[in-house]
Amino acid sequence: MDARKIAEEHLDAWRREDAAMVAGSVTHYEDPDSGGPLSGDELAAHVAGLMESFKGLRFDVGTVTGDEDGVTVSWTLTADHRAAYLGMPATGGAARVSGTDLVTADGRVRRTFDRLALAEALGYSARFVPEADDVREFGVSARAASGRTDRPGAFSLTWLEIRDAAEAADVDLLSVEIVKSLRASRGFLGVTTVDVGNRKYTLSAFDRPESVRAVHARPHQRAMRRFFKSGLCTRVHTSIWVPAKSREYARCPSCESVVPVGTGTACGCGWIPDDASLL
Repeated sequence: MDARKIAEEHLDAWRREDAAMVAGSVTHYEDPDSGGPLSGDELAAHVAGLMESFKGLRFDVGTVTGDEDGVTVSWTLTADHRAAYLGMPATGGAARVSGTDLVTADGRVRRTFDRLALAEALGYSARFVPEADDVREFGVSARAASGRTDRPGAFSLTWLEIRDAAEAADVDLLSVEIVKSLRASRGFLGVTTVDVGNRKYTLSAFDRPESVRAVHARPHQRAMRRFFKSGLCTRVHTSIWVPAKSREYARCPSCESVVPVGTGTACGCGWIPDDASLL
């Protein structure tokens, strides 16, 4: 069959957002997310998953080079990000990425595109870290401060074990709602989240133990119901901690002397460090 005709039919199937039609238009297909060449039902399932994440697929074809034996098609895709992709929760915004399809007369398609560029188009920045070394596992972290500089009187520590990237994205969305509700609490000081391996940790600081009750607002209750009744995550830990000791030091930008924070102590040149949020 003419490779140009296959390329046209293949892109048309993507525009129609018909996973079965995409699978029927080629003999084999692979892209950066497929894990190798796919065909038949496996291909249809892969395409359906991508079409769940991205709606309103709009392929604008640039150049087409080659002949009936094989063609290279350059394109730019614009789509709406509607569900998690590579662990990134749905943004609701438009994604835009450029790529190419290498199409052969026997119906093989190899699609290439820059996943990093796609992530950046969704508002994400990449940080490259190893998965693990002989001693440590690595991950990513985030921080949300309240602007208050009180010394914490209590911490809540929670971690959840997740199954996969899709569940991780679901937990992230719930976490955002919980943090939003906490920020409205007068006793909330800040929160730090850490993702390492298959665990998601949350450490929240409060001015006193009684303020930890703010955690139990409706967003947190919804998350707990998802765990107990809807099968979200495989394991959850939650606890409250009261600090036994808290110390903080700062270095003077002029004389470089080290000064304790929060005591009113000045260095030799008279500098007194400002209090800063611990989380």
